[in-house]
Amino acid sequence: MPEENTFVSIPAGRFLMGGRPDDKFVSAVELPQREVNVASFYLARVPVTEGDWAFFCGKPVPVDSPSSRLPVVNVSWCDARDYTAWLSSRLRMSCRLPTEAEWEYACRAGSEAIFTSGGDISPDAANYLYDESGLRIGPGHRMLVASYPANAFGLFDMAGNVCEWTADTWVPLCENTLEGLSPESEKRAIRGGGWDHLPRLLRSSWRDWAPQQARYDNLGFRVAADLTPQ
Repeated sequence: MPEENTFVSIPAGRFLMGGRPDDKFVSAVELPQREVNVASFYLARVPVTEGDWAFFCGKPVPVDSPSSRLPVVNVSWCDARDYTAWLSSRLRMSCRLPTEAEWEYACRAGSEAIFTSGGDISPDAANYLYDESGLRIGPGHRMLVASYPANAFGLFDMAGNVCEWTADTWVPLCENTLEGLSPESEKRAIRGGGWDHLPRLLRSSWRDWAPQQARYDNLGFRVAADLTPQ
């Protein structure tokens, strides 16, 4: 498996979740901003890669193959859930998808700024396709994981490259809780923004949803794990 795909220990903390009132691109689904407590957990340094996924599917590719270090896409929420269950048995720890609150907390890494990189974002900081005027400035495809700078927690690609599934069902932010998972829902929350997006969709508070069986070419996932072994 790629060397970068290791876990980072995310410390417990409290943060303001959701969009800032002074953010001109903030939407109703990101409001109201509120304080949330997050317990300690582990989060993968990078999204699950094509190499990781091929190993899971029983079709390993050479680790030195460039394609093995691309973030995997075209995987459904159910596929991601199955992967985390498989990884749990291999690592003897409780692997899962991160909740929305955990994801945003880890993305912000102690910052209250609009983007992971601060008040603005540039093509040097993340993989996205267009600027806000519609001018193409990005590569137009996925980039290898860890091609852009890590955030303060040592996590790569929290903004751009591929959107990421979370554990949570899609609900307005004011109703969302760490424990508020409903297996009956067909809508799952996604985070992060993708390689074909505008900068506004790479903001730390941006959130959207997809049907849990959806498979998109800009949507992957990242593994979380609990601190206590299985």
